[in-house]
Amino acid sequence: MTSIHDVAALAQVSIKTVSRVVNKAPNVSDELRERVQGAIEQLGYRPNQSARRLAGGRSFMIAFLYNNPAPGYVSRIQIGAAWRCRELGYHLVVEPISLGGEERFEVLERLVAALRPDGVLLVPPLSDDAGLLQRLVEMGLPCARIAGSEEGAGFNIHTPEHAAGRTMADHLVGLGHRRIGVITPPPTHRAALRRVEGFREGMTAAGLPEDAALFVEGRFDFASGVEAGEALLNRGDPPTAIFATNDEMALGVLTLAHRMGMRVPEELSVTGFDDTTASLTSWPPLTTMRQPLEDMGRTVIDALADGLQQTPPLQFTLIQRGSSGPAPGR
Repeated sequence: MTSIHDVAALAQVSIKTVSRVVNKAPNVSDELRERVQGAIEQLGYRPNQSARRLAGGRSFMIAFLYNNPAPGYVSRIQIGAAWRCRELGYHLVVEPISLGGEERFEVLERLVAALRPDGVLLVPPLSDDAGLLQRLVEMGLPCARIAGSEEGAGFNIHTPEHAAGRTMADHLVGLGHRRIGVITPPPTHRAALRRVEGFREGMTAAGLPEDAALFVEGRFDFASGVEAGEALLNRGDPPTAIFATNDEMALGVLTLAHRMGMRVPEELSVTGFDDTTASLTSWPPLTTMRQPLEDMGRTVIDALADGLQQTPPLQFTLIQRGSSGPAPGR
């Protein structure tokens, strides 16, 4: 097996320098880092993780904590994070955790006692759990968050939710829709609430009056999409389009529309948010707002591994597919 001594000999540096490069220590020149990295790749050297832990006081584990009923959203972030962990020599530990209550602290403390992770990754709604964030600060655990709405612990990826909501409103209004139902997120998902704010802004800009009865709260899962769709479509004056603030709920609306014998998009347009894998497997395929979920997962791992402080710019993209079309009669 290739050893650290072999790498040092090929790169013509000391063993200590190889160790510093492997452990991403600061104050190593770019020239030395490139030379050592080249030797590592040429020899196929794999650092001994146990030795790295002992030398650096690190576990090379990152904990991914979530409380989100939308599996497509969580899984794609997890995929990006897991691959980036593998590239950097880390392991990702995934743990569901409750929202509110003392139980979440007990789960966190058991996790830390058993694995001693080098950092924690949080996604909404945990990204805005003030109590959890404070406990992480008290424990001295580095934290990286996706879509945190307020300033708090650690690194935070800001997401353009408001602008994306406005874009979705412009899309449906541009198709001639004037009565548009909105399935809103749970109130704990503050980032997603900004999607609704942006959507309202777009409707106001188009001169459309706001009807509170057309805004129905969901739970970010398939079943609540069906329930909210029933509340909207069984009205005496139902909407001609429904914007669900995540794909899971939008797929619930699509299923309901088929069950009711409604043609999509001829009689009802349906749009979602996230661009999860399931949005391509529905019929018709779902018009949705694409988030770069896997890239977001990779970025938070980079933040934890390398101590990044700046939020990279993110682009959300409207993906128009077969579930949205011109308003009936247009």
